[in-house]
Amino acid sequence: MRSFMSTVGALKTTNMIHIKSFTFNPFQENTYIAYDETKECIIVDPGCYDANENSILENFIKQENLKPTALINTHCHLDHVFGNKFVADSYNLSPIMHKLDLPMLEYAPLAATKYGVNLGELPPVHNFIEEGDLVKFGNSEFEVLFTPGHAPGHICLVSKKENIALSADVLFHLSIGRTDLPMGDHETLLKSIREKLFVLDDAMIVYPGHGPKTSIGFEKENNPFLK
Repeated sequence: MRSFMSTVGALKTTNMIHIKSFTFNPFQENTYIAYDETKECIIVDPGCYDANENSILENFIKQENLKPTALINTHCHLDHVFGNKFVADSYNLSPIMHKLDLPMLEYAPLAATKYGVNLGELPPVHNFIEEGDLVKFGNSEFEVLFTPGHAPGHICLVSKKENIALSADVLFHLSIGRTDLPMGDHETLLKSIREKLFVLDDAMIVYPGHGPKTSIGFEKENNPFLK
């Protein structure tokens, strides 16, 4: 098991992960900042699309006096990587993702053309994460779950200690990720949800890539796509 560690991880205080969400870009994607009392943070799926949205993200980081230590892409669909370049340049970070999603990253410029949106330059990726790896910041950490189906290298970030899951485009409130996009697979997605997410605590709060937060238990009982 590998760790992507921050410099403040040795501090001995009671930690608590705070989640700040922003809804960005024409696809209404949820960008997340996760941080704790050390003020170290990770930026997950920066979807900021233009100068105004870049400022919103930057101003929150300044306002809270945060120190970004990692840029994580749960997957590389267009709407989840719009802000990669801005975040990479602003905080001297390189995107971290699962290697199996490199084809999605390479496809992103073509997808932008098809949707008629601007993508701009994408920063290079030098580090990859796999299932079981730990993404650490301050006194906190998320475990990486490999959850393909919506995208071939899709991951989720889970803190069992604090009952938080960043599910991106795998599981939504009363819905699931679409699988009609290139390299999507419906049965693989359902398998990921049932075997990786639905085995977690029913009380675990789920922060999806689009729409409102939900919980594992609520989706197990009510999600019409998983009956």
